[in-house]
Amino acid sequence: MVRHMFSNLLLLWSVGHDLYITGLTHHKPKEQSWNNQNLYSVPLDLDVRLRRLDLSNNFIRQLHTLALPYLEQLDLSANQLDLISEGAFENLTHLEELNLSRNALNNNLGSNVKALQSISGLKSLDISMNGLRNDAVGLYLRNKPSLGQLKMTGNALTRLSHNLFKESKGLRAITIDDNQISVIERGTFEPLSQLEMLNLAKNNLAHICDFKLTQVKYLNLSQNSVEFFVACQDDQLYRLEILDLSHNNLLYFPIVPKINNLRYLYLQNNMVGALNSEATMVTEANDLYSEITREKTVRRNILHSNWRLMPLIYIDLSYNHFRSFPLETLSRLLSLETLNFSYNCLQNITWNIRNDESGHHRQLSFPSLRYLDLQSNGLAYISPLFLKALTQIETLNLQDNSVQPCASMDQSTQQTNLNISCVIFGNLRTLKNLNLQENNIKNLQENTFLKNSLVSLNLARNAHMVVQEDALNGVQETLQSLIISETNMTSSDLSLPCMPALTQLNISNNRLDVIPSSLSCSPLREIDIRNNNVASLNHSLMLALSLHLNVMYISGNYFNCCDSKWLITLDELKIKVLDVNDTVCFTSGGNVTVTGYLNNRSVYCLFHMKEQDIHFGTVIIIMLFVTVILTVFILSIRKVVCTQRSFIV
Repeated sequence: MVRHMFSNLLLLWSVGHDLYITGLTHHKPKEQSWNNQNLYSVPLDLDVRLRRLDLSNNFIRQLHTLALPYLEQLDLSANQLDLISEGAFENLTHLEELNLSRNALNNNLGSNVKALQSISGLKSLDISMNGLRNDAVGLYLRNKPSLGQLKMTGNALTRLSHNLFKESKGLRAITIDDNQISVIERGTFEPLSQLEMLNLAKNNLAHICDFKLTQVKYLNLSQNSVEFFVACQDDQLYRLEILDLSHNNLLYFPIVPKINNLRYLYLQNNMVGALNSEATMVTEANDLYSEITREKTVRRNILHSNWRLMPLIYIDLSYNHFRSFPLETLSRLLSLETLNFSYNCLQNITWNIRNDESGHHRQLSFPSLRYLDLQSNGLAYISPLFLKALTQIETLNLQDNSVQPCASMDQSTQQTNLNISCVIFGNLRTLKNLNLQENNIKNLQENTFLKNSLVSLNLARNAHMVVQEDALNGVQETLQSLIISETNMTSSDLSLPCMPALTQLNISNNRLDVIPSSLSCSPLREIDIRNNNVASLNHSLMLALSLHLNVMYISGNYFNCCDSKWLITLDELKIKVLDVNDTVCFTSGGNVTVTGYLNNRSVYCLFHMKEQDIHFGTVIIIMLFVTVILTVFILSIRKVVCTQRSFIV
């Protein structure tokens, strides 16, 4: 009997436990995925206790009533759904997230719309890529007071009407990218007081004439045809933090709200700077603002006036048409930390600063700028005054220009040589990372970086560059990463000092036959010597480097297998030679992979090793032995000949 009672108790506990973990208690949600199962209809045996259901990437065309009263998330994306019965969602009283993207909801609008109108508690809806037009979208958004996130990517919208979101006033994030929108009626987004993120990328918008969305934090207008962006200069606080106007047709900087929180501004791939000068751009922007706002009196510089108040820390101006650097505009960004000015049309950066209203020369600086990218501009000259204004610069990218570094000069010499053709880096005391790759540098003079504290230096792809003996004076104590690859350099062209902080060195793709012995004092963790003329490496140097070395690249050299004590050392110390399978060495019998050699060293170099064991004394003994043998042989021959002659006589 006790046994029977125990069995009953165990059964009751089991049932209660199942109800607790999967039943009607509101604990951990139960999920089920039928993703990518080649389904043509919704499975009939679904657990009624489901909270999340994934039916995406199937072939479902019709959706009928779902008896899933606890369902919270439903994914029907990437099917062929074109008909949803009117009562399909009636029982889904807890449904909050619905993904219907990549279907055919532009068909059977009557039934489909009524089905979606029955679920008023939705918080997230995705109806992207359904071929929906203007009126259809409006119908699908009816009775959605709780909707917070809406995605309508890749539909066929051409116009956004002012009543489109009238029943979805709680929207916080709207994505309507990759449509054909060319018109946005006034009042479309303004009533959405909680709207923070708005994505209108990849549409046909041409002008933003009167931006008034004070509530929006993130606005994406990239890949449109926007020619200008103008915000009214009122005294309202705009919460805008991120503005993306990249890949448009802008001729001017955007005229941003007077009071804003803008921190990130993306203007790459536009036509800013195509006008003759910064002054012309400012004047035309002022005229444009007057025309749009119909204000007769406009401040002298509407474009610049509010920039000092803007907390901008990042601006991307790459791939524009600047032929001169907009010093006056950008110097007003007192919080700016990162400036990407790559792929423009600069040939020089001069210090042409207009006088202020009192006639005095302006003192401009970039007090917060830490990262400056000037890659691929054709720069040959940079004014020392501009470099002096970079008081906090840490990273400077000058790749793919025509910059020739000068030897360091004192302050008085610089003042009298402001128009020198080379560029002085010595006074950039805060500079940590400098990229001078592809500048056609011929000669890296001594004391070029005397007053710097560089951590990384890239000198790659400067064909025929010669590094003078004291060129790295001043940075040899701080330099951690050095790249001198693809310079066509021989060992006589390369002189490296002792660098006690260097952990990464790339001298690949040159004509070096010897690795500098000065590297023995560097705690190198990675070294790349690929594609040089090295036949062997100094064994004592490799022993010194092995204390810190983790990674090495060596392929593309002409190594002597039988003179590779250093290679055996690397193998024994388990240092990673990542391209060892691509590395070949030669023996008297021909070429062999380094891996093959290491596996059979005695076979490939047996003869060579025997030769190495033969000392000079041994050679003398062998020669004497051969001489004795020959002498005995000759005497024997003579004796035989003489005997034969005696016999004849």
